[in-house]
Amino acid sequence: MTSVYDFSAKAIDGTERSLEAFRGHALLIVNTASKCGFTGQYKGLEDLHRQFADQPFEVLGFPCNQFGRQEPGMADEIATFCSTNFDVSFPLFDKVEVNGPNRHPLYAWLTEQKKGFLGSKAIKWNFTKFLTDREGRVVARYAPQTEPSAIAADIEKLI
Repeated sequence: MTSVYDFSAKAIDGTERSLEAFRGHALLIVNTASKCGFTGQYKGLEDLHRQFADQPFEVLGFPCNQFGRQEPGMADEIATFCSTNFDVSFPLFDKVEVNGPNRHPLYAWLTEQKKGFLGSKAIKWNFTKFLTDREGRVVARYAPQTEPSAIAADIEKLI
């Protein structure tokens, strides 16, 4: 796999969705959770989505239950939570694993492209963020503590 566009994942509605549909767009890919101390970042992610709505940019949310079981719900519950509490309109996908032997191939590739602290490939917690350029290459990895608003300038450089 040579770019993010080579992957697909199950959307929150259960349909398989190719990331090829986002070709030419910069992407902010985030592993999310509904019961995490960082869950409030959904608002900031939605703000970025709306701020750049007329630009070649998308936020993609990938719920994950691997950290403290902070995403226990089923897909429909996750979608309802995000819509009701944060008015999320950016694309959400079904739950994935981001670490371990069953991690989603997208996350295996992302973590190979941009390693974390001390060269670690592992995702340390919910709301780890990866930014790809419009050619589908990973250009940055952000820690869970990084607020989405702090990424806006990096997004502007790519679009």
